[in-house]
Amino acid sequence: MRKILIAATAAIGAIALAACSQKTQDTTEAAASSAADDVQTMATDAATAVDTAGDAMSDAAGDAMNAAKDAGAQAADTVSDTAASAAQAAKDAEAALDDHSNN
Repeated sequence: MRKILIAATAAIGAIALAACSQKTQDTTEAAASSAADDVQTMATDAATAVDTAGDAMSDAAGDAMNAAKDAGAQAADTVSDTAASAAQAAKDAEAALDDHSNN
């Protein structure tokens, strides 16, 4: 009888341990799956942030390029206007010298 009681106790302990191990395994798998989902979500969010930053940098570079083109065009216009003014001033000075020489 004593051997049967020991065997029954050992069998109950083994079943309880197996049930506990299964529950622990299920809990561990759930936690690992949740962690993997969290990591995937964070990676997706990071990739989206990088894409958004890249788009912003591209837009800023395009804006800077357009501003440089505009500044170059304004500089060219200013140089052209200055050259035209200088040419007119030279003509006026020449005419004034001619008038002074003829008087």
